[in-house]
Amino acid sequence: MADVFDVVADPTRRDIVRLLHGTGRGEMSVGELVEALGITQPTVSKHLKVLREGGVVDVREEGQHRYYRFQPAALAALEQWLNALGNSSQASLGEPYTDLSFAGRAVGGAVRDLQKWVEHTWGRVSR
Repeated sequence: MADVFDVVADPTRRDIVRLLHGTGRGEMSVGELVEALGITQPTVSKHLKVLREGGVVDVREEGQHRYYRFQPAALAALEQWLNALGNSSQASLGEPYTDLSFAGRAVGGAVRDLQKWVEHTWGRVSR
């Protein structure tokens, strides 16, 4: 089985996971994913194969159609790692602590939070 970090390293695969996770009915066909992502069917299929082999999605076959569903348990190792990282960062940084482990956090926000922490901890830093 592929390492979950390698599986979700690609932005297209993360987009597929977001789409599958966000669907109200729990699954999407390859055609629906192609339409939503705006990329070719062979490209979507290639990424779905990696996600499937990594256990992040599973597939249900119905005739010639394939329906994919997100498997959240497959990302448990990633979640544990992020939680451990967040806990160790909190212990070493002290207050104020801003959780930067949330995926998708803007770099500008992280820089702003770091500047606030530095100013709070050591006072105003001259530029």
